[in-house]
Amino acid sequence: MLELRNLCFQVSDDADKQKEIIREINLTFEDHAFIAITGPNGGGKSTLAKLIMGIEQPTSGQILYNGTDITQMGITDRARLGISFAFQQPVRFKGIKVKDLIQLAAGSHVKFPDICDYLSKVGLCARDYVNRDVDASLSGGELKRIEIASIIARNTPLCVFDEPEAGIDLWSFNNLIQVFEEMHRESDNSLIIISHQERILNIADEIVVLAEGTLQARGQRGDILPELLKGTEGCRFYQ
Repeated sequence: MLELRNLCFQVSDDADKQKEIIREINLTFEDHAFIAITGPNGGGKSTLAKLIMGIEQPTSGQILYNGTDITQMGITDRARLGISFAFQQPVRFKGIKVKDLIQLAAGSHVKFPDICDYLSKVGLCARDYVNRDVDASLSGGELKRIEIASIIARNTPLCVFDEPEAGIDLWSFNNLIQVFEEMHRESDNSLIIISHQERILNIADEIVVLAEGTLQARGQRGDILPELLKGTEGCRFYQ
């Protein structure tokens, strides 16, 4: 279980004044949850994801994971506890091949058929990609799919995805929806997905709405999504 208690995050602007990005967020994510976090651009969604992973440190508040206070822990320690993170813009690794990245993610030697399976789940042919370098020769969409394959290989209790649809073509996006549904259906892992996409919101169990750094709403998909579909002008969460 992941708990965010009175979480705040501030940065200094050009005039050296403190700007609040996240304000007093209180959220609990139960085990085996599938939660989509959405809201207008600049609302704090990606920042919240980075705070969960330890990429950013909160100004105040606490983050607890399975009862352990991880607020001051770094990325590596959180990863060891079982938290995975997929970046909005995946990192390139010069000199590392796709098969090596997946083996590193899995934490053990992965047989070739398993690598094929992970890659096929995200719509990639293993024969064409296992020996490719994870570098600039790959498109943004290819990198995104490889990163998601590595998350599947890690198989951690908590997986956080920051706008996984970014840079993905329509065919791959359709495949991505199936990947998330399968991950939720066939494992006990929890998924937290930052997204604007209606099709991703439509497969989540719960939706969290952030705007201006504050929690505007949280509830079951059927209660929250119809209001969101009214758009920024008509949705009461954005007023």
